[in-house]
Amino acid sequence: MCVLLVSSCANNQVTNPSASASGNGRITIGTTAKPRTLDPADAYELSSLSLVYNMSDRLYTYEPGSTQLKPELATALPTISDDGLTYTMPIRKGVVYHDGTKFDAKAMEFSLRRFIENKGKPSFLLSDSVESVKATGEYELTIKLKQPFAAFTSLLAFAGVPALSPKAYEIGEGKFEPNKFIGTGPYKLTKFGTDSLIFDVFNQYWGEKPANKGVTVQILSSGVNLYNNFRKQGVDVAYVALDPDQITSLEQMSREGKWLAIPNEGSVVSYLTLNRNQKPLDIPEVRQAIAAMIDRKLIYDRVLYGQAEEVYSMVPTTFDVYQPVFKEKYGKGGNPEKAKELLRKAGFSKENPAVVEVWYPSSSATRSLTALVLDALAKKTMDGMLVFEVNTVESTSAFKNIGEGLYPSFLLDWYPDFLDADNYIQPFLSCEQGSPDKGCEKGGSQSQGSFFYSQQMNQLINKERQEQDPVKRKQIFAEIQEILAEEVPYVPLWQSKDYVFAQNGITGVQLDATQILIYKNIKK
Repeated sequence: MCVLLVSSCANNQVTNPSASASGNGRITIGTTAKPRTLDPADAYELSSLSLVYNMSDRLYTYEPGSTQLKPELATALPTISDDGLTYTMPIRKGVVYHDGTKFDAKAMEFSLRRFIENKGKPSFLLSDSVESVKATGEYELTIKLKQPFAAFTSLLAFAGVPALSPKAYEIGEGKFEPNKFIGTGPYKLTKFGTDSLIFDVFNQYWGEKPANKGVTVQILSSGVNLYNNFRKQGVDVAYVALDPDQITSLEQMSREGKWLAIPNEGSVVSYLTLNRNQKPLDIPEVRQAIAAMIDRKLIYDRVLYGQAEEVYSMVPTTFDVYQPVFKEKYGKGGNPEKAKELLRKAGFSKENPAVVEVWYPSSSATRSLTALVLDALAKKTMDGMLVFEVNTVESTSAFKNIGEGLYPSFLLDWYPDFLDADNYIQPFLSCEQGSPDKGCEKGGSQSQGSFFYSQQMNQLINKERQEQDPVKRKQIFAEIQEILAEEVPYVPLWQSKDYVFAQNGITGVQLDATQILIYKNIKK
């Protein structure tokens, strides 16, 4: 009822319908995802990466609608040495940057080194694995790894490792350029405003030119405004993030022929981060109690309207290494008695409750409702022993501060960097610097806000990354997931379905394998 009231009473933020309806061949895309930065070396949220992806090229990319890798700025898949440490790849000729600078192997070396050495949020993706990057010829690049990594070629398709112009950027820790982008992609950035971005077609693009005449990205303040904009034809395409009730409404009207609904089975996991450095979450039994209390079916029914799939691990069900460890340890539909038993063991009671702040990004109505459902569930089932205090924060501030440890718990989702189970484990559970007492001081779990530290986990992650045998690798992932369910630095909640909506007459709407909307194929 609250959602319906909000939808009815919201101030409609509607763009000029003529912008969408015009025949100028430009596409208007509506979204609520506000980018924090356009610098790939520091971009680690979908709101930023989706924009970077569409203005750039990487060494490798995915075939649209597939997990199959194909060369992009490389001209072939890499040649890998027998010891699995050296990757050599031929580099494409005849490519120029948006500023006219020539692209070659030395320019690609610069881009990858900058990603590592500027030490932005996603830098660990390469710095953990890469020993050196070197142009070994004008059009030949050689990357040496610290140790074998079975999924490394897939990592080179990550949206955040594109080619950047050496004349427009610097290498140096913290030297970021958040408000510009100069790459080699099919679009160049013409405007970067607080509520819109304008991409114009790059006429010197080496590859196939976009099917449209350019793209305007309209950033709306809420799912309600995005919903209303799309219904009134203020935008051609709507993607990220509509609320479940709005998706249900638009999907129903698509069956009547009003527009197109394009569902996508995704590998996006939504979860609750638990910060082990904040009281009372420093006590393992409190984290376990939260995991035991959560009733996923209630969340699906009250919040998601069936637009999700149950997931009981941080690894989604789309991978064969998936193990439903949280269901095995805590039950399928919530187990409040087990939760209360764990809290009593930790010294909590009705008179002395465990009080936990639950935070969520203000732009996400889905997470707002999830937080409210968790709060109501605790009040109904936990006899006052567990109390949630619900708080919200603007998305840009949230993503900036999570790694600083400001939030005891936070509701988030994870869009994969590359398609391998490692990408759902290493960024969340690895820690290159830390201790059992202080938790993670530098590494994946620190950047994700859980501050989880385990030397055993570090060893297992290194082991699965080096293992080429899929059967043995699956056994390692099983052990990793058992520790995940025992230590509970995160509670997996659901695995999303993604929906894109397009006006009639719009074609070529596709997501890449990591759920990023591909702009260049969209045509009016």
